[in-house]
Amino acid sequence: MTNEKPENQNNQPKEIKQPVSKDWHSREEPTAKERNLTANPGDRIADEPQSIEEKAKQVAVDAPDITGDHIKVPTYFVVDEPNGEQKALHHVKDAEEISDVIRQARMDENGNRIWW
Repeated sequence: MTNEKPENQNNQPKEIKQPVSKDWHSREEPTAKERNLTANPGDRIADEPQSIEEKAKQVAVDAPDITGDHIKVPTYFVVDEPNGEQKALHHVKDAEEISDVIRQARMDENGNRIWW
C-alpha cells in the first residue's frame, strides 16, 4: 500500500468533488424564501386584481397524499354573502373566515349546531 495521492497528467493532486450543500452566499440564484415566495406556488396571491371567476379557477394543491388519494384544493373558496354577493376567500390568508362560514353552515335557523 502506498501513500500516493491520485494525480492528473500535470502531476497535480486530483481534485475530488463531493455532493455537498453550497453556502448561501455562493449560490447564483436566491432561494424561494429570499424571493419571498411560499413553498407552494398555489398559496401566492396575484399582484394584479382578479375577478371571482379567475380566482375560482386557481388550484393550490393538485397531488396525491400519503395514502395515495388524489387531493385537489382550490386557492380560493367562493362563498355567498348574506347580501347575495359572492366573495372569494383565500385558503391561507382567509382561513379563519372560511372556518366561520363552515360553522354558520352547520347551524339551523335557531342557531343550534347541526351534526350529520
